[in-house]
Amino acid sequence: MYKIKIIPHAQKDLDQLEDRIFAKIKNEIINLSKNPRPYGAIKLSNEEGYRIKIEDYKVLYRINDKIKEIFIYRIEHRKEAYR
Repeated sequence: MYKIKIIPHAQKDLDQLEDRIFAKIKNEIINLSKNPRPYGAIKLSNEEGYRIKIEDYKVLYRINDKIKEIFIYRIEHRKEAYR
């Protein structure tokens, strides 16, 4: 199992979400601890990391396989992602 770490900027993103989408994103983040590269996860080409899509939101994260940690660094609406 991987340990999940959410950096402060991503925590701020989470805090601004509606309860319904927050619950979905939270569940998907928890699932990353079991499978950090789930079906549908895309490796980013312009920066290090991966993204998963949950409805209209993208969760951007990095994986450190050596120490089994996942760093969530952004959670953005698809219109705002990658700007």
